[in-house]
Amino acid sequence: MQIKTTSFEGLIELFPDVFVDDRGWFYEFYKEETFRKNHLPYSFVQENQSFSKKGVIRGLHFQQPPHAQAKLVTALTGKVLDVVVDLRPASRTFKQKYYCLLESSKRNMLLIPEGFAHGFAALEDSIFFYKCSKVYNRESEAGIR
Repeated sequence: MQIKTTSFEGLIELFPDVFVDDRGWFYEFYKEETFRKNHLPYSFVQENQSFSKKGVIRGLHFQQPPHAQAKLVTALTGKVLDVVVDLRPASRTFKQKYYCLLESSKRNMLLIPEGFAHGFAALEDSIFFYKCSKVYNRESEAGIR
């Protein structure tokens, strides 16, 4: 797995090793051991998928402490423009935004730490997949739908 750091502390783009042969392809989306080896201190307790038609915008969502979530996100099909905003008051990138193009053909992922609002725009019909470090908690949710 290739890891691309960003100028935002803890916000990382991941590119898995994809094994291709005449039958198709295979890759490991998530492997706890790989995360530990690369000092990525996350465990995930919930997985979600959504389908969005081209042109749909979703977000910006976040859960407030103590229910704040780290997320590992990707586009299983299609292409999305993923957007995060750093809402951590002590961060040097507080209130700054980061954009990442997630493409199913690249299989790239974005690891979003706790304290970020998250949303995306579907540039094509897309199935979006994400793992969360904490379960959904309606009472702590904030954001714009």
